[in-house]
Amino acid sequence: MSESPVASREAALRIALAARALNGLDVRALVGALIEKLDAPLTESKLGKLTVEDLRVILAGDFADQGCHVGVEGEALKEAVRLLWGQGVENNDFPAVDRYNDGEMPGSIRVAFAANRGENLDGHFGSCDRFLVYQVSQQEIRLIDIRSTAEADAAEDKNASRSALIGDCQIVYVQSIGGPAAAKVVRAGVHPVKKPEGGQSREVLVELQGRLSSPPPWLAQIMGVPSASLARFEEELESEES
Repeated sequence: MSESPVASREAALRIALAARALNGLDVRALVGALIEKLDAPLTESKLGKLTVEDLRVILAGDFADQGCHVGVEGEALKEAVRLLWGQGVENNDFPAVDRYNDGEMPGSIRVAFAANRGENLDGHFGSCDRFLVYQVSQQEIRLIDIRSTAEADAAEDKNASRSALIGDCQIVYVQSIGGPAAAKVVRAGVHPVKKPEGGQSREVLVELQGRLSSPPPWLAQIMGVPSASLARFEEELESEES
């Protein structure tokens, strides 16, 4: 399989949503089946030419000549094809992305969330549909990107590819993550934070935001500033010297 079987984030997003419409079909399996039909890389143009019958044949595999739908209803096939075409993708429980240019939020950090629905922390690192990416400063929170995991899941090393997908972030919040996956995340320069109960991502970020002015040691290291305790110690020294 090609190292980059999906040509763009848009194509990856369409495939991830189509897989969900197909009774939660494994994204990697769908990518592989689509490549057999369309060849790599998978592009928006190629996906836009698929028909419902094409998708039925792809899913049925060796049983296609028997009219098999492999447990997928006709309406689900139609919905999946519409998503592969790009229809309704922008309204498919994806929050609006805020405008952001590098350097606009001095002193900010970048934070990813493992997500499946809306603007929530509701995903496991190795199986979430996408990562929500936020830029966070003491004054502001912006959702700057939504990254589908479809292309990463088509790679030979899924966890390494998922780690690379958020490699520009300093922190990733997840409901759970395995040890080997966590090691790859850390190797990518990202600090994983487990929050098993999940929740709304912005509520989690407001809590994080409140700690930016006086960060604990782990957060201070990420930000490249003294920790709260060290900062107080330095202030005391400066006061004594003056």
